[in-house]
Amino acid sequence: MTLPEYPRRKRNRLKDYDYATNAYYYLTVCTKNRECILSEISVDKQSNAVVKLTPYGEIAESFLRSIPGIDKYVIMPNHIHMIIHKTNGKSLVSDIRSFKGLTTKKIGKSIWQNYYYDHIIRDEEDYLIKWNYIDSNPGKWSEDEYNP
Repeated sequence: MTLPEYPRRKRNRLKDYDYATNAYYYLTVCTKNRECILSEISVDKQSNAVVKLTPYGEIAESFLRSIPGIDKYVIMPNHIHMIIHKTNGKSLVSDIRSFKGLTTKKIGKSIWQNYYYDHIIRDEEDYLIKWNYIDSNPGKWSEDEYNP
């Protein structure tokens, strides 16, 4: 019997990189099946995007704030963008695993995709680009790649 060949999944983490290194990281964590369960985005009278967290989003935020070095974040309907500054020697992977595990336990079911996107921020310009992206993301929800 011959097994079918499946496409190889792209490696999520940099090979041989120490994710406990003192650095800034930009991450995107998505909900399972990109289900819109974390927040709702509306526009106020001044045309500003307003993010209103759902009960699941409030739980996620409570554990998100406990991640050491969390610098900036936005909780979108089906994903979270964040910047984390690692300085404590603890692995970024372990921080995100803990965050997902605690929210899952509190909610009573898993709401997260298995993987997440990460980017090592290289310099101040890169940092500002990611910071501004997080700030402007709610206002661009209608054209967001994660909007179903």
